[in-house]
Amino acid sequence: MIIDCHNHPDWHGHNLARFLENMDRHGISQTWLLSWEAPADEYDPHYSYCTPDTGVNGPISFSRCVAYAEKAPGRFILGFAPDPRRPDAIDRLRAAVEIFGAKVCGELKLRMMCDNPDAIRMYRFCGERGLPVLVHLDYEFDAGVRYPRPNWWYGGGIEAFERAVKACPETNFLGHAPGFWAHISGDGQFDKVPYPEGKVVPGGKIIEMLRKNANLSCDISAFSGCNALKRDPEFTRQFLVEFQDRVLFGRDSFDGQHREFLDSLGLPEEICSKIYWRNARKLICV
Repeated sequence: MIIDCHNHPDWHGHNLARFLENMDRHGISQTWLLSWEAPADEYDPHYSYCTPDTGVNGPISFSRCVAYAEKAPGRFILGFAPDPRRPDAIDRLRAAVEIFGAKVCGELKLRMMCDNPDAIRMYRFCGERGLPVLVHLDYEFDAGVRYPRPNWWYGGGIEAFERAVKACPETNFLGHAPGFWAHISGDGQFDKVPYPEGKVVPGGKIIEMLRKNANLSCDISAFSGCNALKRDPEFTRQFLVEFQDRVLFGRDSFDGQHREFLDSLGLPEEICSKIYWRNARKLICV
């Protein structure tokens, strides 16, 4: 069995039929289908090419997630992350849980510090309801453009995320994206390039956080996750053995690069089953 802990409806040219065909082709039993809610001025308008449903609630509406789940029962686990700065955020999240059965708070991808007081309040609600919170982190880089924004940072960096994780010990968090995975290494590249290369250097902040915070797990999806793991396969094997209970397989895409690399490591079947599906099931108490 394989559970993809991170994907989106209508993402990169995949409507429902193509999505299900892709899942079957890659042996994926279930997908965590995540929304992305953000104000229009907080995400790159170029996302419109891969998220055609952009509207008042952001690039990927929860309604599209619900539509998929209703048409393909059993294949999708619903994820919804309202913008916690909205005064109705917790009420909307509660409705998503009680009416539609949402089991994940994600993807949270905003130009907001992760430990914003309103966000902390929402995380604690998630802890009470047993919803893991999946957070996207990105640092700002000079992308060589000036319009509409010179960069698209999200979350405020690893320190803000760490403060949130510590402030909400009863809530399970999943770290994701370039600003999270760059910290697998202590080489200081996290705020210089989006996808660092080279051997992993001791002192990575992720390792420190995982050892200190039992409520933190890792989502290996997207190029950022796969790139981080591929940097140093010997280190990665040790990393996955040590944190076998807190690493989740995810794609955030429709290719097989993550599975191909994981399978090449020769990990014991017990560890593989945790990464591929058991850890995901455990986090949503299914």
